[in-house]
Amino acid sequence: MKIAADQTSLRTFNLSLVARLIHSQAPLSRAQLAAMTNLNKSTISSLADELIERGLICETGNNFGGTGRPAILLEVNPNAGFVVGVEFGVDFIAAATTDILGNVVWRKHEAARVAGDQEQTIAQTLEIVKEAVAESRRKKRKVLGLGISTPGTVDIQKGSLVFAPNLHWRDVPFAQIFSEQTKLKVFVENDANAAAIGERLFGSARRVKDFLFVFAGVGIGGGLFLDGKLYRGKNGYAGEIGHSPIMSEPSQNLCHCGNRGCWETYANQYSIIQRIQARLEVKRASVIPQLMAEQNAALDIPLIKQAADLGDREALDSFHEAGQAMGQGLAGLINIFNPEKIVIGGPLSVAGEYMLPAIKKTISQYAMPGIKAQATINLSPFGADAAVIGAIAVVVDDLLALK
Repeated sequence: MKIAADQTSLRTFNLSLVARLIHSQAPLSRAQLAAMTNLNKSTISSLADELIERGLICETGNNFGGTGRPAILLEVNPNAGFVVGVEFGVDFIAAATTDILGNVVWRKHEAARVAGDQEQTIAQTLEIVKEAVAESRRKKRKVLGLGISTPGTVDIQKGSLVFAPNLHWRDVPFAQIFSEQTKLKVFVENDANAAAIGERLFGSARRVKDFLFVFAGVGIGGGLFLDGKLYRGKNGYAGEIGHSPIMSEPSQNLCHCGNRGCWETYANQYSIIQRIQARLEVKRASVIPQLMAEQNAALDIPLIKQAADLGDREALDSFHEAGQAMGQGLAGLINIFNPEKIVIGGPLSVAGEYMLPAIKKTISQYAMPGIKAQATINLSPFGADAAVIGAIAVVVDDLLALK
């Protein structure tokens, strides 16, 4: 029985290995897969046939390069199905539907009082998910799963939110609620971890083993990949980098976690808004009040970015200061983990072009010589959508595991 179990586990491992290679590097021939995996050609053919039978991959055109008979190529089956992802923000719900390569086919973004009304928010989200499922059915595609990304600590085994300081939510059984209502397989993940998985599967870190994803918005979270695997810590709660204390003065702003001096209170989107408000209170010259009046809009990051695009000095300086604070925290993480790459995404990344120079300059100032030169810093190609794409990636990652 043990031998049979070991053989089954080995085949599952090899199936997943081949599926992941095709997902990340297709089109590939069977011969190429054999060379990449050191498995013999008959084993690769058997594995490929099973993946085709499962509907996960398909045969495509021929490779006419080289001599001999042209090789049939394998790629991800574009008709395998769709995946739905949901992100809970503090004041919004974002949802998207993609194929298993992460290509968006449907999306929705709604304002919501997420941090204020848990019951109403969940009801609103369920309606959005049902709309996404109905749209998938209209396109004659089955839905392969639902991913949910949320700020805070998550019990991924139970599929529940443990505690989200910025939402003021505790012990929310997301998987149970959404699976009962939709009949889908549901996965729940911390937003930064989800975004890191999305970057690994679909983004700029596909072939990077050691990288840190920084999710910047109302809070700052981190998803850390070490040696090609997401690092979760003892209880699965690793990555709460925004709550690292970097200041201790009692006069500093109170963080939503209840402490003072947390890194995110100096580098999140609220810190930028507070910087602008302080400047406007002392009558600094700025185009921001005019933009607010013309658009009948509240002061937020997109509006401040509009001002920066117009060359507004107060907006530019506020982004620069937040970038310095961001860089100071990242310098410490570079010293500890020595990552190959740092990727910044989330709502605040829309202003990344104005923050990135200060981030890089501050890292250069505070990170250890030799270590800092090894880390590249760039913005996620998914920008503000990083967590919702990450929620989808969590489902796709499970599909590729072929459990």
